[in-house]
Amino acid sequence: MDMTSYIFRRLAAGLVLALTILLIVFMLISSSFEDTARSILGQGATAEATEALMEDRGWARPILVQYGEWIMQAVQGDLGQSVFTSLAVLPEVMARLAVTLSLIVPALLLTAVLSVSLGVWAASRGGIVDRIAQLISLVGHVLPGLLIAIALVAIFGVQLGWLPATGYVRFGDDPAGWARSLIMPVIVLVIPGVANMAAQVRGKMIDELNKDYVRTLRSRGLSPRKVVLKHALRNAGSPALTVMSLEFIQMFGAALIIENVFALPGFGSYAFNASLQGDIPVILGIAVFGVVLVTVVNLATDIVNGWLNPKARVH
Repeated sequence: MDMTSYIFRRLAAGLVLALTILLIVFMLISSSFEDTARSILGQGATAEATEALMEDRGWARPILVQYGEWIMQAVQGDLGQSVFTSLAVLPEVMARLAVTLSLIVPALLLTAVLSVSLGVWAASRGGIVDRIAQLISLVGHVLPGLLIAIALVAIFGVQLGWLPATGYVRFGDDPAGWARSLIMPVIVLVIPGVANMAAQVRGKMIDELNKDYVRTLRSRGLSPRKVVLKHALRNAGSPALTVMSLEFIQMFGAALIIENVFALPGFGSYAFNASLQGDIPVILGIAVFGVVLVTVVNLATDIVNGWLNPKARVH
């Protein structure tokens, strides 16, 4: 299969998957329409008033009809307004998403660099170096992210005062302050990310270094550095890329906790507050961006893997 056909096939599959997931989310959220109507009206609302509000909002119509209209509006960039603040959902979600991505992107890049370096170093050196790398991965797996966050805040934010314990500074207001406000949250995301990804890279590199073509290259007199970095690492790159896309998704989910611990006005904290309030338009808007973002990351990973490894295009 040529690359163009592969890309179109993956795009079609991604679109169907995204629409299916959003339908499931919409159906799950629809069960809380009545509760949200009562929250708007207050605890003393009568059943008649609640039913009238649901009729007015269109929440009493068939679910598939509501879903179809909501999707059509979402495609046009209209995600509605918050039930409780009356603010347009789209600009609010975009602003919050920018904060979350400013946290996740540097964390993911740092995780990739450290993981590949540690994994390649452990696989190629072996011995005590390999055991140290495995110990680092084990510690990263064992330590809960919430515990790491609390420890960092207590030490570097409260006791030493080197970094702000909580809060977020916009890049346009103070670039240095923006960087300082993200250092501790990024570290919290990087530690478990490196623990997971380094172990994956190490395992794949060990498999590659034990293959026949590596022994052949070594017998021809190629330097160990060239064999490892130019040949073995390249062949191990496709699985590592898949692991990195999974790390992005995990970090995106971890932001729900991290942003609340560090009081960051990001996507995760916005989703958390909307869920507590039962703000249906906000929850659905968050679902759209979350599903689209994850789908795009997976599609990009599949396309790059298909380009690196033509055999992957037949699946």
